[in-house]
Amino acid sequence: MTSTALHQLVLVGCDLAAVTVLAFAVYFPRHHRRDLVAAFLGVNVGVLAVAMTLSSASVGIGLGMGLFGVLSIIRLRSHEIAQHEIAYYFSALAVGLLSGLPAEAGPLTVSLTLLVLAALYVGDHPRLFPRHRQRTLRLDSAHTDEDALRAHLEVLLGGRVVNLSVQTIDLVNDTTLVEVRYVVPVDARAGREVRV
Repeated sequence: MTSTALHQLVLVGCDLAAVTVLAFAVYFPRHHRRDLVAAFLGVNVGVLAVAMTLSSASVGIGLGMGLFGVLSIIRLRSHEIAQHEIAYYFSALAVGLLSGLPAEAGPLTVSLTLLVLAALYVGDHPRLFPRHRQRTLRLDSAHTDEDALRAHLEVLLGGRVVNLSVQTIDLVNDTTLVEVRYVVPVDARAGREVRV
C-alpha cells in the first residue's frame, strides 16, 4: 500500500468519525429527526467520494468548490428545514470536502474538521441562550395595533417579547399570523431538563 493510499484511508476514517459525531452525538440527541441523520450521512459520504475522485483526477480545487456551491443551493421541496438543520447540512458538506480534497492527511485537515464539529456543538447547544424561544402563532383575533399585540403575546406566552413579525392579518376571518421571539423568566425553565 502506497503512502498516498494510506493517507487517503486516514482521511476517510477522519471524515467518517467526524460525521458520526456530528449526526449521532450532536444532532440526533438534540433534535430527534431520524430522516435528517440519513441525509447528513448521505451528503457527507457522497461529497467525500466525489471530492476524492476529483482530487485524484487532477481537475483542480476550483471544481471541488464549484461542487460545494452547487450542492449548497439544493433545496428540499418536500419539507421545510430549519436554519440549524441547514447548518448541519453545510457542516456535513464541509467535512466531506475537507477530507476528500487534500492528497494526504495533515494537521490542518484534522484541525479544521474538529473546528467545524466544535462550532456546531457550541452554536447549537441547548445551554446557549436557554431562555429564548421562537414561535409562529395563528391568533383567533385580528390585531392591527402592534403594542396591543405585543402585550397580548406576553400574557399568552408568559415571557417578554423581544421581536415580533406579523405575517398576515385576516380581517374577514378575524385571525393574525405572527412570528414571535420571546424570553421566558428564569423560574419558567426550572422544571425543563437541559439536554447536553
